[in-house]
Amino acid sequence: MDRICLSFAGVTAHEYKVLNGKINEKMTGGLRQKVSYAKSLEGELLAQSLTDEGIGYMTIEDENYPVLLKEIHDPPYILYYRGEAALMQRRMLGIVGSRKATCYTGTGLKSILPELDRDIAIVSGLAHGADDLAHLKAMENGFSTIGVLAFGHGTHYPRSTWNTRLKMEGEGLVISEYPPATQVAKWRFVARNRIIAGLSEGILVTEAEARSGSLITLDMALNENRHAYCMPGNIHALQSKGTNLRIQEGAKMVLSGADIMEDFNS
Repeated sequence: MDRICLSFAGVTAHEYKVLNGKINEKMTGGLRQKVSYAKSLEGELLAQSLTDEGIGYMTIEDENYPVLLKEIHDPPYILYYRGEAALMQRRMLGIVGSRKATCYTGTGLKSILPELDRDIAIVSGLAHGADDLAHLKAMENGFSTIGVLAFGHGTHYPRSTWNTRLKMEGEGLVISEYPPATQVAKWRFVARNRIIAGLSEGILVTEAEARSGSLITLDMALNENRHAYCMPGNIHALQSKGTNLRIQEGAKMVLSGADIMEDFNS
């Protein structure tokens, strides 16, 4: 069945694996309803509607689908995008952190980024705080940057990163595994994190509280055998408690871009 129809019917990446027999699970009643609805849709019309909105798409079977992303536990079977799709062929570094990031994130990236190879694309989640700073500092330093949405291209959250997103759609790339009309839901932000981790050869966390969503992304990266990086911070700063703890647990402490390039060049 046409993957675009399955996607518009709400079939998740995990459910897609069930349909393809890649995991030994029985179809639920909810999945059967989705498949039934997908059969009523016309893929060509949906594809044309995407074109009309300036949205491209690729499926997991396309040769341009990111190789590293295909290796994760539940890879998205379709990706919708605005911008330069060729960026998904670049080597990528994920940069995430606290939504309450301080100026330390910005100053840290200002010193780290210039020491990285310019052919590396910076990936983040277009959230408020560290994500936004990662995208902006990347563009300021001449890097391509990729934003991963936790909703469809017809939605945006938070409002504070809207201008960053518009700039990235023109100069970089913004992707989503969801059809354009998909709205914000808490669980989709966690699902989005696996894509950031899956695309990247390593994840750098700039600042994170002891319990932070960015640390979930770091754990996902570790589960996929990717490099885990953290900027060390003031032991009294709430935004550095999570990163300092992860360094203590074994994440690589990043003091300069050379600490990252050491792994990327090995």
